[in-house]
Amino acid sequence: MSDVEGERVVRRVFIDKQSPRAYRSFRESAAVVRAVAADAGLERTLVELVNLRVSQINGCAYCLSTHTRAALQAGEDVQRLGVLAAWRDTELFSPRERAALALAETTTSPADATAQEEAYASARAVLTDDEISAVIWVAITINAFNRVSILSKHPVRPRPAPSGGTRAE
Repeated sequence: MSDVEGERVVRRVFIDKQSPRAYRSFRESAAVVRAVAADAGLERTLVELVNLRVSQINGCAYCLSTHTRAALQAGEDVQRLGVLAAWRDTELFSPRERAALALAETTTSPADATAQEEAYASARAVLTDDEISAVIWVAITINAFNRVSILSKHPVRPRPAPSGGTRAE
């Protein structure tokens, strides 16, 4: 894959392919985080909402494509996915989901100490310690995968819509 920088074409290195041992280890860590999230009682749809919201903030097209498909396969609603970027402005998300999304956002952009304290306070009100820990680990993990895909410039290719989902027209 290439980027155009002025008149010069810059070829990107797919770091996952270039350093497969490191990437394999990274994927194994992600599997552990998925298990921690499941053990904490986080529904797969909630994990995918966190993955998607973090990927929206980071602008990772590849992860957005991947996790939209995963969310639909897990049973997530198309309308909720469509408004996820504006989740605060809807009543479509439960207090638990809202707390997880706020915590994921502050994990992604931790420099705002006030937002971090507010997100943590909201999370403490509706999530267990295990759930808080799992949400933070899910957010940390997808942030790292976002960087792998963004810096490698992984392409997004068209895919058929998953069964039960509808492809945007």
